[in-house]
Amino acid sequence: MNIYETILGDVLLNNGGLFFVYGYGGTEKTFLWRALSAKLRSKGDIVINVAASGIASLLLLGGRTAHSRFAIQIPLNEDSTCTRQDIVGATINSSYLWDTCKVLRLTKNLRLNRMELGVDLQQVEDFAKWIAFTGDGTTGGPNDGYADVNSPPNMLLPSTGDHIATIVDSTFPMLKNGGCDHKYLESHTILAPTLDVVTSINEYMSHLHVAKSKTYFSCDTVCKSDSSDGILADVHTLEFLNGLRASGIPNHALTLKVGSPVMLLRNIDHSMGLCNGTRLVITKLSEHVVQEKIVFGNNCGTRVLIPRMSMTPTDIRLHFKFQRRQFLLMLSYVMNINKSQGQALSHVGLLLKKPVFVHGQLYVAASRVSNPNGLKILIGNEGDTSCTSTTNVVYHEVFNNL
Repeated sequence: MNIYETILGDVLLNNGGLFFVYGYGGTEKTFLWRALSAKLRSKGDIVINVAASGIASLLLLGGRTAHSRFAIQIPLNEDSTCTRQDIVGATINSSYLWDTCKVLRLTKNLRLNRMELGVDLQQVEDFAKWIAFTGDGTTGGPNDGYADVNSPPNMLLPSTGDHIATIVDSTFPMLKNGGCDHKYLESHTILAPTLDVVTSINEYMSHLHVAKSKTYFSCDTVCKSDSSDGILADVHTLEFLNGLRASGIPNHALTLKVGSPVMLLRNIDHSMGLCNGTRLVITKLSEHVVQEKIVFGNNCGTRVLIPRMSMTPTDIRLHFKFQRRQFLLMLSYVMNINKSQGQALSHVGLLLKKPVFVHGQLYVAASRVSNPNGLKILIGNEGDTSCTSTTNVVYHEVFNNL
C-alpha cells in the first residue's frame, strides 16, 4: 500500500518522478501495476503499460511489449555481440537517470501465502527466504561474482542414473501409464536452462504420451537474395536445410499429439493472447491447421486455429538466410527457464545437468512455484546417481547494485 500511495501521490502532484519497483516472484508486482493503471485511467489519465516480453505484457490491461509499442529496432548482423559489459552498461542503474530514480521494494511473498490448509507455515517462510536470498545474491555467503548456492534438502531429487526418467517420473507420474490430463499440464512443468536438454526431455515425454499423433514436415528454401547467382541453391541442398535447427523456429519434422502441450514461437495475435511463449494444449490435428486451447492468461480456455506460417531465423551463426514454412509450435512438456517468466505453477521439476549457469535463471525457476513442496531439483551429470546440494552460479553486478 505504501508503494501504491507513493507513486499515486507523485502523479497527482505532477512531480514527474521516476520509480523502480523491485520485487521477487510472487510479491504481486502485477497486482500493483493493475491497481495503479485502473486508478489513473478512472481519472481520465493516459497509462501506457509495456513489458519486456509478450507473455508479461498479457498480464497488464492494454499491455504491449516495449519493442512493439515504441517501434524499437534491433538490427542484427554478423558482427553483433552482447557481452557481459554490454548487458551491465545497458541497465537502468547505469543510466544518468538512476541518480533521480527512487527504488521501492516489495518483499512479502503473497503467492506463497495463499496456501491450502495443512501446509507448514514455517516451511513457507523458509522457502520464501531462500528465494529472496537467491534473488538478492546473498545466498552462499560473500561472493566476487561467483557463488555456491545450497539447495534445501527437501527440494533435492535423487537420481536413478537416468536423469530425464527421474525428473519426468517425479513431475508427471501419470505418463508412465500413457495418461496426460490437461489440468495437470497447466499447473506442472519441467524447467531446464539449455535448449538441448529441453528438446531431449520433450522427445522423451512425447514418446510416453499415448494419443493420436500426426507428423508435419516443413517447406524449406534458401532466400532469393542469398541465391541470386544459383551457387548457394546448389550447395545448400533440401536435405541440408531440413536438418537445420535454430532458436526461435520449429524443426523440419514436427510430431504433435492430441492433448500435448505446445508453445508458440512467434507473436501472432496479441489481443487473443497468442504471443511468443504462450502455452496451449492441442485438441485437434488437421491437414492445414492445428486446433488448440489456450492454457494461460485472460483468454485461458479459448480454442484457436494455428496455420502454417513462413519465418526466417535470425541466428547470426548462419551465414545465409533461409525460409521455413511450418506450424510456429514446439512441444512444451518442458520449458526453457527464461520462457517460464510471468507464470505461476504448483509443481516444477528443475533439471540442472551442468552446475554452472546465470543466477537469474535459478531465481526465475524457483519463483515460479506457488507451493513450497512443489519444487524438485536434480543436479548432476548423466549417469551420476549421487545428488549434490550445491550448484555454482554467476551473479551479475547489476543485481548487487540495486
